[in-house]
This record gives sequence, structure tokens and C-alpha cells, in this order.
Amino acid sequence: MSRWAVVLAGGIGSRFWPLSTPTKPKQLLPLVTDQPLLKDATDRLAPIVDPAHTLVLTNAGLVKPIRKLLPPIPRENIIAEPRPAGTAAALTWAALTIERRDGKDATMISIHADWAIGDDAQFREVLLEGEELARKTHTLVTVGVVPTRADKGFGYIEPSHPDKASPVKRFVEKPDLDLAEKLRSEGYLWNSGIFVWTVGDFLAQVRQHARELKKALSLPADADADEFFSAITNPISVDTSVLERSKNVSVIPGRFGWDDVGTWAALGRVRDKDEFGNVTSGEVHMLDCADNVVHADSGRVAMYGVDNLVVVVHDGLTLVTTREKAADLKRLVESLPSKEKGDA
Repeated sequence: MSRWAVVLAGGIGSRFWPLSTPTKPKQLLPLVTDQPLLKDATDRLAPIVDPAHTLVLTNAGLVKPIRKLLPPIPRENIIAEPRPAGTAAALTWAALTIERRDGKDATMISIHADWAIGDDAQFREVLLEGEELARKTHTLVTVGVVPTRADKGFGYIEPSHPDKASPVKRFVEKPDLDLAEKLRSEGYLWNSGIFVWTVGDFLAQVRQHARELKKALSLPADADADEFFSAITNPISVDTSVLERSKNVSVIPGRFGWDDVGTWAALGRVRDKDEFGNVTSGEVHMLDCADNVVHADSGRVAMYGVDNLVVVVHDGLTLVTTREKAADLKRLVESLPSKEKGDA
């Protein structure tokens, strides 16, 4: 049995502005531990996947820094996406690459580079359980995280059985908060974006359902990445193009402390807190403050009598917003004068 891992590490992480930039996006930043998120992700997989069987898909401009960050991974395994085309294209190209190198029976585990995981050992155990299920049933296996709260930032999965591996009944797009609470109470799972399948089974479902990739899939077998990605007109997710259309999808419930590190506010859930729920980095002094996220890589920050704020001090610029508004930083960046944006 041959096992591969695919780590999706594209994007610029604009919601971590001003720290995250196109040349050093969030996956290259030490936001959860003292290591960059991408390094945490590959270290987490290393006990079950050989670095020689690990593919990292990223932006062309990040190949060199990722190569420096991850020396055990061969250069040819760090794949530059010529243009953003969505997760359907990225995972299909990864599957085609694995098929060419190792055949259609190879297992493919897919994760994203920007997650926090509370229990690495349990995470790996669920991945191996998913691999066994994928080989036994020839289904596309997704890991549905058991929700710890109602969250409107995630999609949801309805399993046939909430407590064990079972066929997927349906996917639900990101709901409002009331619906999210209802779904959580009814046993729905968070759509984590963790996938396990054999390359052959996945490509068969892509060819059957992903009409958006039809032109790319019709290219000659020796077509390169530029040709493949250029043949895809509109970016589309693997969920929309394949999983939501297929009747051949299973889900395994996961309980390993998963969180998507998508905004500054998320650090309030995944980093160590003080007794009042504050998460800080750098020289920070607080009095009568609760549930704040503060990052200062220069200078000092003093806060008094404020709650639920995000404060970031970086390279002479100070960002102040609320934890709720932290998810919408792109709007702020777009409104700034050019000289204030940096390379965001």
C-alpha cells in the first residue's frame, strides 16, 4: 500500500493583515506555535507519510521560501499553481501527479496548511481510519469535525450516522448563526476539508461529476501544470464540483481539537489564554480587560478596560478592530491609501 499526502498551501491570508503579506502569508507565520503553520502541518503528518510522498501545492512566489522551510520534501514535490483555480483543480492535479508516479491505487490524504489541531495523535488515527474506509468501500472519505459551538463560518455535513463512519446525506453551505445552532443540535458535522481517497476512485468521480474540469482533463497525458490550470475558466471547489454531486461520499466524525486559523479572532480559540481569556504576543500590559487578541512584534501595548478587541502592532502600523470585525479585514485594506497597504 502506498500513501501520499497533499497539503494545500496557497493564498495570501489577507485576514491576517498587516502581519500576513503576499510574500509571507499566514501559512509561513508562527501563529499557533513557535513554528509556521505549514511546518506544523507537515510535522503532524510525518509519522504516517514519508516526506518523499508529500506534495505541497502553493503560489509560484512561495516555492523558494517553502523549499527552505521544508528541506525534507523534494523540490519536485512543491508544486506551483500557475493561477488560482480552486480546490477542485488543485486536488485533481495532485491526484494526476500521484497517479503518474505511483499508480491509481495509491492513497491520497488531503489537508490545508492553516489549521490548528489539538491532538495530533488522534488526528493521525482518524486519517488512517479514513484510509481503511476508502480502500474498503471505494468511497471518497471526508472527515467531519464534531462541532464545539455554533459557527456560521463553516459548512456542515449531514451524516447518515452521527457517531460513526457513514454515507453523507447532504452538505450545507455556511449558515446563519441560528441555523448553525440547529444543525449542531441535530448531529451535523463541520465540513473540515480533510479528505482521504484512492487516486483512482477520486479521479473517476472527478471525470463523472466535475464538468468544470472537462477541458483540462481532456488534455494529453503529458500536459504540464500551466496547460492544465489554464484550461479551467472559473475557480471552483472540490466540494461544489465533486462531493456535493456524488453519491459515493462517506464521512468520519473527528474529535481532535480542529480549528481553521482564518482570522485574528481565531487565535483566541487556539492559543493559550490568561485567566481573563486574553491571548497576547509581545510586550502587552492589561488591566480590567477580557477576551482580547493582541500581537505586538515591536514596541509596547497598554490596554485598560476594553474587551473583545484585536490589536496588532507590526512594522510601525497599528491595527485595532473587534474580534467580530476581524473576519472582514479585506474591506479595510482595500479602503486604505496605497502607501498604507504595504505589500498587502
